[in-house]
Amino acid sequence: MPLLLLRHYQLDLAAWDACVAQARQVVPYAQSWWLAATAGRWDAVVESGASGEYRAVLPLPVRRLPWGHEVQQPAFTQQLGLLTTAASCHAELLDFLPLLRGHYPRFYLQLHTEQELATAPTGFQLAERLTYQLPLAPSYATLHAGYAADYRRRLRLNAQLPMPLTVAPLTALDEMLALFRQHSGEAAGLKDKHYQQLRTLYAALEQHGQALPLAVRSPETGELLAGALFVRYRTRLVYLFAGASPAGKKAGAPLLLLDHVIRQHAGTVGLILDFEGGMIPSIARFFANFGATPVPYAALSFTQRPWYLQWMR
Repeated sequence: MPLLLLRHYQLDLAAWDACVAQARQVVPYAQSWWLAATAGRWDAVVESGASGEYRAVLPLPVRRLPWGHEVQQPAFTQQLGLLTTAASCHAELLDFLPLLRGHYPRFYLQLHTEQELATAPTGFQLAERLTYQLPLAPSYATLHAGYAADYRRRLRLNAQLPMPLTVAPLTALDEMLALFRQHSGEAAGLKDKHYQQLRTLYAALEQHGQALPLAVRSPETGELLAGALFVRYRTRLVYLFAGASPAGKKAGAPLLLLDHVIRQHAGTVGLILDFEGGMIPSIARFFANFGATPVPYAALSFTQRPWYLQWMR
């Protein structure tokens, strides 16, 4: 079937979500309600079937600018890229990219880890990024043995305390957002709109049964020391967002949160914990100390000169 570039208003969202759910690639960020929360609007290159079903989709999150539509990776949406089903006749990203020509003056899209590109397509720049992943099929004992020795020691010492720190459900997302904003928000560069996007996304995750919010509190005061929002989708468990106070970091609360989800999901064949990061060396070391390994994915981009400069050589 032919490939079509569709604007957001032309998309059939029911067909979209059916395609994403059936796709060979597991990409939670491509669900329509996820993109609605983080990008607002998106175009797409779509392969349709005879009955109107979508056989493959390439999401293109867009931002309207005076000089045209710009494709830009939204916050809280680490990876996108081409999603294909068993019925797709077009399994290669290179089949989809020519339809973008002339429509977007700027383009930046992070592809998923299953999207392999040996070289940059003509007219595009290609950059490698890293995430860290940990398969959760082994038993907890096996996974725990893969932790750094210092992590195992800290977990043991916490368990020996008269009132050890424990992990419990996080009942209010805003409490974690306030903690993050107070201690990390300025360095992270997040603005009010980003916190609102995360609230909207969290509500949708809850509605679709994919949210796993967790917290570690002081046993003496009940003060929130650290919180994390994980997402469970098909064969992925994503470490989407987290915040901790200096006291929480000192007490090892982030370590406890990750150990908790690893313990709870250990032995699940096919399930992968995606730490959703690893470009910053200190954070990469933190993830690697759980036994996670780096997995590359590509960032694809181009900048097209404005129409009024096209005549210049």
